[in-house]
Amino acid sequence: MIKRILITLIILMALAINLSATPIELDDEEDIVPTSGSLRGASRFLAQHSRGLVKCNKNPRLCRVKGSPGPDCCKKKCVNVKTDKQNCGLCGKKCKHQEICCKGKCVNVMTDKRNCGGCNNRCKRGNSCMSGMCSYA
Repeated sequence: MIKRILITLIILMALAINLSATPIELDDEEDIVPTSGSLRGASRFLAQHSRGLVKCNKNPRLCRVKGSPGPDCCKKKCVNVKTDKQNCGLCGKKCKHQEICCKGKCVNVMTDKRNCGGCNNRCKRGNSCMSGMCSYA
């Protein structure tokens, strides 16, 4: 009698595990973005579902979760328009090659006195910014 109960219990547990590990069906395949990164240490279940992430165009709140690259959604990607060179200040506004994005504005850190060498690095009054350094010469 105990053997039957034990076998029944094992079968029920196997069935429950199998049902909980079935793949999640997504209705729109174009919303999948491939992920990068190692699956080292991940279980088979996690590896099975790490095919991609849902893009933010359907749900912009995804960009506000902890660990997101930024709070703004531009071209189906989460970005920070205050620091992103490809979306500086607003989506699609690209900074020039020698510029970076500081507080949503494209600046040349090699010559800008307010952002000399990096964002928010101000030169003292009367000093200039050359080659990314204040009063260089």
